[in-house]
Amino acid sequence: MGEAILAAVLNHGLSTPQAIWVSDAKYERRRHLKQTYTISVTESNRDAAARGDIIVLAIKPQNLPEVMPELSGRIKPAQLVLSIIAGARIATLCKGLGHRRIVRVMPNTPAQVGEGISVWTATPEVTETQKEQARSILSTMGREIFVADEGYLDMATAISGSGPAYFFLFVEYLIEAAVRLGFAEDTAQELVLQTMLGSGQLLKKSGKSPAELRRMVTSPGGTTAAALQQFESGKLSELVYQAVDAAHRRAKELGK
Repeated sequence: MGEAILAAVLNHGLSTPQAIWVSDAKYERRRHLKQTYTISVTESNRDAAARGDIIVLAIKPQNLPEVMPELSGRIKPAQLVLSIIAGARIATLCKGLGHRRIVRVMPNTPAQVGEGISVWTATPEVTETQKEQARSILSTMGREIFVADEGYLDMATAISGSGPAYFFLFVEYLIEAAVRLGFAEDTAQELVLQTMLGSGQLLKKSGKSPAELRRMVTSPGGTTAAALQQFESGKLSELVYQAVDAAHRRAKELGK
C-alpha cells in the first residue's frame, strides 16, 4: 500500500522524485523503489523522516513497536504524520512518537489501480492546510471520506478495508460454480469478471438502489428468483452481517 501511495502521488504530480525519501529495511525493496521511481532511499527511518513535511507510516503493525522509539523526539512539531498502519490508534501513535499532528487512514487495496476508498481522521493539532494535503494524497488513489470520530475507522476496516476480500471470495465461488456447470475456466472467469464489472458500473451510473436493480432483474418464477431463493434460505444476509461483525470486533481488538 505504501508503494501505491508513492506511485499515485508521483503520477498525479503532487510531488517530484527529488522531494521524496523512502526508508526500508530490505535492500531489495530499496533498490526496486529507487530504480522504478528514481527517488532517494535509505535504510534509516530517522533519515527519511527528517527530510519532508509529511511522513507516511506504511509499515506492518508488528513493526510499529520498534519503529516508534526510532522516531520519538525526532519529528519536527510542524511535520504531519500520515499513518496507514492497520489497528494502530491515534493515542498509541501520539504517545509512541511524541507527536500530535497525526492523520490516521484506513485505505483499501483497489487504491493500487486508482479505485480505492480511504476513510480518515485527524487530531485537532492538524491544520486545515495539512488536512487538504492529506485529502489530496488520498484522492490520488480514489475517493476519500473524512470522519471526526476515530471509531468509524474500525467500522470502515470491516467494510471497505476487508471488503475487497469478500468480493474476491464471491467471484472465486461464482467462477467455480460456472466451471462445475461445464464452462472452461477461462470462459467462466471472463463471464464472471465482466458481469461483476458491468453490474458495478450499472449500480454507479443508474441512480437506482441495489434493491431496485435486483428487483428489475428478478422475474417471478424465473431463473434469478430461483437463485435468490437459495441465498435467502441460507440466510445470506445474516451470514454477511456476522462476517462483517467479526471483522469489526477484530479491528477493535487489534487497537487495544
